[in-house]
Amino acid sequence: MMSLRYDYDVIANWIEPGERVLDLGCGDGSLLRHLGEVRRIRGYGVENDPERVLACARNGVNVIQIDLEEGLAGFENGFFDHVIMSLSLQAMHNTQRILQEMLRVGREAVVSFPNFAYWRHRQAIINGHMPVSDSLPHQWYNTPNVRFFTIADFDDLCAREGIAIHERLAFDDHKVVLEEPNFLASVALYRLGRA
Repeated sequence: MMSLRYDYDVIANWIEPGERVLDLGCGDGSLLRHLGEVRRIRGYGVENDPERVLACARNGVNVIQIDLEEGLAGFENGFFDHVIMSLSLQAMHNTQRILQEMLRVGREAVVSFPNFAYWRHRQAIINGHMPVSDSLPHQWYNTPNVRFFTIADFDDLCAREGIAIHERLAFDDHKVVLEEPNFLASVALYRLGRA
């Protein structure tokens, strides 16, 4: 069963009709399918999990099985208009490398991630536990997350790596957070480019 998340429409608004899109860590292909329906994109997914690769194929999504930790060496420079990594960046060991690769093969990159500085997450830690929420649905012992970072941390990384932030939106309970997003937002979405 393919699901539609609220962030899909945000991402779709950043993409022009007919673009070439690469979705890294594409899961069952729901986002690419949505973008195909609303933007008529030419999309390809990258996924390492064999069950998710099969789900993509069953859902009519073009998918390639690759371990993203090894990079995107098989893709040409600038081939894609947008390269997306939706709610998967925190599961990457080499965050800087994958961001560089995304901007090498794509004109722009779109990333989203859970904000570990969100006030409810902070409260969970104050209460002595690792946070579990809609944006962090796993327990500490079975989480795929290997990086625990905040909106402020990501802003700093972009500045340090020379990555231009074209647009940033922060959300909590599917609503845009305009004030103090590092404290009040559970998820952030970024549209990035080369500086």
